[in-house]
Amino acid sequence: MKPRVSLREALNDPSLMGHVLAGESFKATRTILIASMGEELTDDERPLFTKLTGRAHEPLQRVSELVEVIGRRGSKTQGMAACATYLAGLVDYRDVLVPGETGVLLCLAQDQRVAKQLLDYCEANFAASPILSQLVLNRTSDTIELKGNIRIEVRPASFRKLRGPTYIAVIADEVAFWFTEEGRVNIDTEIIASVTPGLLTTHGMLIMASSPYAKRGVLWDVYKKHFGPNGSPSVLVCQGTTRDFNPTIEQSEIDRLLEKDPARNAAEYLAIFRTDLQPYVSIEAAESCVDAGVFERPPNDKTTYYGFVDPSGAAVDSFTACVAHMNYGEQTVTIDAIRETKVPFSPEQVCEEYAKLFQSYRIGTIFSDKYAGAWPVEQFGRFGIRCEQSAKPKSDLYTDLLPLILSARVHLIDHPKMIAQLCALERRTARGGRDSIDHPPNGFDDIINAVAGAVSISLFRYGSYNLRAMGDGDDDDDPDGARAWRARRLSAFIYSGGLVRL
Repeated sequence: MKPRVSLREALNDPSLMGHVLAGESFKATRTILIASMGEELTDDERPLFTKLTGRAHEPLQRVSELVEVIGRRGSKTQGMAACATYLAGLVDYRDVLVPGETGVLLCLAQDQRVAKQLLDYCEANFAASPILSQLVLNRTSDTIELKGNIRIEVRPASFRKLRGPTYIAVIADEVAFWFTEEGRVNIDTEIIASVTPGLLTTHGMLIMASSPYAKRGVLWDVYKKHFGPNGSPSVLVCQGTTRDFNPTIEQSEIDRLLEKDPARNAAEYLAIFRTDLQPYVSIEAAESCVDAGVFERPPNDKTTYYGFVDPSGAAVDSFTACVAHMNYGEQTVTIDAIRETKVPFSPEQVCEEYAKLFQSYRIGTIFSDKYAGAWPVEQFGRFGIRCEQSAKPKSDLYTDLLPLILSARVHLIDHPKMIAQLCALERRTARGGRDSIDHPPNGFDDIINAVAGAVSISLFRYGSYNLRAMGDGDDDDDPDGARAWRARRLSAFIYSGGLVRL
């Protein structure tokens, strides 16, 4: 690969990219991009470079990875679009692409809407240049096709269909907020690992730009290892506040937001990784509780089962259900069945389907929270199932579930999406010191919430009956098992709605 012109020359040439990143407000963005291409900085630019990277001098060689940890509204997308325009339009790849091979500049973003914005910026950059505009052959909703077998493609961050293409560069937008994909954990790490081999033959750059989030994931890993003077010369990491990269934002607005929510907005606008977030549980602990190859357990006439539902209360939430039972004497809980129905759906049809599931396990009373309103009670009642909206808040349900996960006292079925949601949960510490547990922004916990609810109901209580206490005696304390037998019979009577007699 051979640059036809340096990035600095392109940004200063009105016929090329002189209109891109123009003005003093983009100085930080220009400085970092120019340095990442191995170009020399001016004496005026170098102090800013040192401030943002912790390094005394620019690398003077094109880096293989550029990582930008920048506050929100810090012109990250415009900077990445400028980089994409230069790498796709002003670099010659004929020496690294064989005849007929297409070089793809891949842009990955949180969703299709953000990805399209990045492509729109690229299109505008090409259209404003009398020279670069001649390279454009075609534009679709997710692709700009250029002369010379070069394509700029944008996609939402997904593990699917990334292997195979030859990449001239990969741009990852807001990578700290790529959380879980269906059935997968650590999706950011998996995506980056899957595209990296496609950069080998072209010596293409991997560019990540994001506001920071928790101290985990690929962004944090690279930042921790390479930020500052001891980082690899081939990996350039910069960190800057919103105003470092966009001084048009008023400091008074930043101060107001920091006062409102210091922990969240220090990450959003000061580019500081959050210290109030901790992972709920490790993938190793979660997988140790999974009975591999067991996808559902059939009903057993000698077992008392409990049911929990998490009705959909929003336009994007799934309606989920879970069946579980307690192993008396062992103080363990077993998950037997999980159901998920994605939107859109008919509430009546789903409640009828779930009612049949519960009845197959001889469950007459189920539990849920009150988030969805009264309709689950009414709909389940039509099909012979009593629905009590008396569940604990979900943060408390997750608190109850955690010790069982850590001590392997819950037997989970083999359900990858459930495990992904479980491992994505976060523990947050509020200013008052109180912890809460929830899914990350733009994440989901419909399935694991139903599982946690079923575990809590199975293990702890029904109304004022503390079933755990009734069955907790040691063998020496209850040699004939009478207490455990009474607890099982009482819970069977209660949860079956009187179908099982005392």
